Amino acid sequence: MSTFQNILIIEDDLEINNLIKETLEKAGYICTQAFSGSEGLMCIKINDYSLIILDLMLPGLTGEEFVKKIRKTDAVPVLVVSAKTSIESKVELLSIGADDYLIKPFDIKELKARVEALIRRSKINIKNDHISHKGITLDRELCDVFIDNNPLNLTKQEYKIMKLLMEHPKKVFTKQDIYEYAWDDVYIGEDKTINVHISNIRKKFREFTQEEVIETVWGIGFKLKE
Repeated sequence: MSTFQNILIIEDDLEINNLIKETLEKAGYICTQAFSGSEGLMCIKINDYSLIILDLMLPGLTGEEFVKKIRKTDAVPVLVVSAKTSIESKVELLSIGADDYLIKPFDIKELKARVEALIRRSKINIKNDHISHKGITLDRELCDVFIDNNPLNLTKQEYKIMKLLMEHPKKVFTKQDIYEYAWDDVYIGEDKTINVHISNIRKKFREFTQEEVIETVWGIGFKLKE
């Protein structure tokens, strides 16, 4: 397996957390350890990860709550590793956004195989770091957005707003979702900031197209126009 894939391990049992970390680091991965859901959220605000390995029964923020929170803004693969064995638990986790489910106690070889499969699948889904939608192209590597090959010269926050919308083209994002993603800060109910940035993005698109790019969903937020 290729090196330099970053994995976040969120597991409050020190022995299990260390076992996963040591095993995956021997396989060439870079691992970050967290011991609660809240600590895990702090980690993903600071760094990008190729995969998250997640326990469910965590202190404070549970694994289920963690998945719901990150799925508002992040598509990083999540492998749940839990002692919960019921079909209902598996179905619930998969339905709210987990990508795979491994029951404790687990075989370390199976864990490695599932990690490799999820990362491989995630790589396939990212097509050369470009996202396209109705003449719009977003280049993740260059952090640029183009409309019919014309660069838009977006600010950092404007680019991050477009990145969020284009990575989830059918999802409606609240102003809180957008602010916390684009500014990486706590939202305190300031509507004007989001409205101004959305308006500026629309103006830049109108230099090249009269079609609406960002749709306002009244009472909820914004989404990419289908």
